[in-house]
Amino acid sequence: MNILEKFNAMNYGPAPEARSEADAWLAGRDFSKALYIGGEWKAAASGKTFEVHEPSSTKLLAKVSDAGAADIDAAVAAAAKALPKWSAQSGYSRAKILYAIGRAMQRHQRLFAVLESIDNGKPIRESRDIDVPLAIRHFIHHAGWAQALDKEFPDHKPVGVVGQVIPWNFPLLMLAWKIAPALAAGCTVVLKPAEFTPLTAILFAQICDSVGAPKGVVNIVHGGPEAGAAIVDHPGVQKIAFTGSSEVGKIIRKATAGSGKKLSLELGGKSAFIVFEDADLDSAVEGMVDGIWFNQGQVCCAGSRLLVQEGIADALIAKVKARMAKLVVGSPLDKNTDIGPLVDKVQLERVRGLVEAGARDGAECWQPDCPLPDTGWYHLPTLATRVSPANILAQEEVFGPVLATMTFRTNEEAVELANNTRYGLAASVWSENLNVALHVAPQLKAGVVWINGTNMFDAACGFGGYRESGFGREGGREGMFEYLVALLPYGAAIKPAADIAPSPEAGEASPGIDRTAKLFIGGKQVRPDGNYSIAVQDRKGKVLGEVGLGSRKDIRDAVSAARGAKAWAEATGFNRSQVLYYFAENLSARADEFAMRLSALTGVSPKAAREEVEQSVERLFYYAGMADKFEGRVHQPPARAVTLALHEPVGIIGVVAQDEQPLLGFISLVAPALAMGNAVVAVPSQKHPLIATDLYQVIEYSDLPAGAINIVTGRSTELAGVLAKHDDVDGLLIVADADTCRKAEAESIGNLKRVWTSGGKALDWSSDLAAGEAFLRRAVEVKNVWVPYGD
Repeated sequence: MNILEKFNAMNYGPAPEARSEADAWLAGRDFSKALYIGGEWKAAASGKTFEVHEPSSTKLLAKVSDAGAADIDAAVAAAAKALPKWSAQSGYSRAKILYAIGRAMQRHQRLFAVLESIDNGKPIRESRDIDVPLAIRHFIHHAGWAQALDKEFPDHKPVGVVGQVIPWNFPLLMLAWKIAPALAAGCTVVLKPAEFTPLTAILFAQICDSVGAPKGVVNIVHGGPEAGAAIVDHPGVQKIAFTGSSEVGKIIRKATAGSGKKLSLELGGKSAFIVFEDADLDSAVEGMVDGIWFNQGQVCCAGSRLLVQEGIADALIAKVKARMAKLVVGSPLDKNTDIGPLVDKVQLERVRGLVEAGARDGAECWQPDCPLPDTGWYHLPTLATRVSPANILAQEEVFGPVLATMTFRTNEEAVELANNTRYGLAASVWSENLNVALHVAPQLKAGVVWINGTNMFDAACGFGGYRESGFGREGGREGMFEYLVALLPYGAAIKPAADIAPSPEAGEASPGIDRTAKLFIGGKQVRPDGNYSIAVQDRKGKVLGEVGLGSRKDIRDAVSAARGAKAWAEATGFNRSQVLYYFAENLSARADEFAMRLSALTGVSPKAAREEVEQSVERLFYYAGMADKFEGRVHQPPARAVTLALHEPVGIIGVVAQDEQPLLGFISLVAPALAMGNAVVAVPSQKHPLIATDLYQVIEYSDLPAGAINIVTGRSTELAGVLAKHDDVDGLLIVADADTCRKAEAESIGNLKRVWTSGGKALDWSSDLAAGEAFLRRAVEVKNVWVPYGD
């Protein structure tokens, strides 16, 4: 036997990580008093506890305090009490606390790693080399944001008390992703860990105590759904940050509707792992191991759908099976282990059930012939081939070590298959041709795209999804904005719009030639589907004209036209800027006409009307100028890679404008959306719609592509609801009464579209604060594309 044969025949012996310190820590804790509220350890008010089991042995680890509504009340009260002083501290003072937390975690990182593996079941190599170091990095990185806050985020303030609910798959890392930016922004937090995995959060609370974090700034409460719901529903919480399933995310979106709470959701995924025929197959296989079998596949961005080009499919599948046969399934504390147990018996049964369902749908499920430990919630790595796009394994998030495989022929088919999902969290593209990879990446509906790599994360780079994978970002500059609110010039509460009846009941018509304004859809003036119109009156009740009474079908047609306006999104920022400048130029040429119309409709003085027109032109100029300047960034994470934070259009944005300042308000919502390449379906002022219908000719003369902007007049509340329910609308900007705003938020859950509302208040659009990056940010998705370099 030669040396190579001996090397290949070698077997690795057990290499267990010592757990004595972790066991000593477990034995020394009174977990019945594990709630950390106001800087003190407390038992649940009810005295209840819940059991925490070790996934690898199923043995009982601890009985932990089970928080109820009373405990959440106490935690929110403690956070609210600490908020004024904490947010008023200098950024440097907050930075020192964040840095101290990070340094203390470094001193205890081995204890954190072992506890994480015992509690969650993930291999020690992952918790030791990935989870804990990255959690530490988040605190030290965000110390810098805390000190630079005033300079880097002008005209913003802390959102307030933040309620945070995290999952069990990355207990410590999710905690760091949530708490670090919140503290840097000057917020105080109430965080609920998952009931399966509370241990490292308890150790983290000890760290906060030891470094002198002010009492009440960090509050950690353990419990199940009751505690989570109490946080979401609590009136003393100003923001909810949730990571978990899409189903629960939708419940939270509906529960917080109309509450004024800021919301960020990082939800499920069904990420595509795309391998082109020119890829390095051996590297792709190793990436696949990280992509789907990392943390037993219990990862929201797991590369659970393998899309492989047809010509190399057989060769790649053979390599995948050979690699799977060498994966080590065993104790998470053994350094040789690749795959540990699933977190709980419930999760194990769910994964088994989905694999069985996939097989019934026609998939061929293959598993390597390797032994499983006698105890624990283990599942063999599974490869599913002959998977149709409609198979449950291709559509549903399994959250286990299961890889579903499909083939494609062309680049276009690869993109179509990759986007054939309601999710949009991450994707991985493998090709030795960087032109191919960078051509495909922007076409993928995913918030993160890794090129020739997978599962790369850093505190400086945003992470988050599109579609039903949620909204908001964690990490980086984008993640800081989630814990800040822009200082917008809000005014008085908007009164609900009076109902309007179809003409002629609405009022006495003025004499002369009928000039009923139609709707503007797909670049054409069209009659409303119902063939009804409504009268528009001046300030004295005199009928000035009529406009179409838009309906659900008209919104449907407008959305369809917007979806077809692909040329606008694909245009360069410079080209869009030229069109918007031309729009402004054409509006300026008719300034006298629009001023007269404004004065007649609203009753403002001719001077004030002229000022509103001039400000509208100026605002168009501003957003025209920003069309090619509000750009993404290039991040340099501590790895051999650069991360391109690309700004992409949200897609189709629905706009509902207020009655006050009907021209300026309309332009101020529509212009930033257009500048960033979105197509718009706009509902103008219900009371003064003629000012928007007068824009039709201006738009037609300004070279805006057909469908880029569509205008549907009618009942604002009704049309806002239709836009909210429409699953092909990607975002909403609504300035309306409180009930209309609440309903729009609640009814947007079908596709979890991005929604911004004024919360029932009017805005002073003439203020400088009403224009700028605050609205540009709402008009873009940030996609982080990771590009490795070097040998």
